[in-house]
Amino acid sequence: MDDVHEVSAFYRDVLRLREVLQDEVSTVFDLGGTVLNVLQVAAAAEVVAPARPEAVGATPRMLLSLWVEDVDGVCQELQERGVALLNRPVDRPWGKRTAAFADPAGAVWELAQDIA
Repeated sequence: MDDVHEVSAFYRDVLRLREVLQDEVSTVFDLGGTVLNVLQVAAAAEVVAPARPEAVGATPRMLLSLWVEDVDGVCQELQERGVALLNRPVDRPWGKRTAAFADPAGAVWELAQDIA
């Protein structure tokens, strides 16, 4: 998906992140000491130039983790806002409770809390 406005609306309206900058090809959100820059695919290449395409891959992928106090509660809130979970909350052997969802562009987010 290359609709920066739809993806930006997801972060602003569903996840309720604070928007700090917007133009025709991007929207920047505050993550508290870090920013999330949602870019149109065509504009993203300029941001990493002069990197070689093979250095970042044709379709870069990543998993972003959000640490929360209550994974189940946050999942319920997201589902109420129309977000489909990729997996339901589950206790992991490494002492975390996690669940995952994707934004409209396919970026995967993990919700995580300590349970140990």
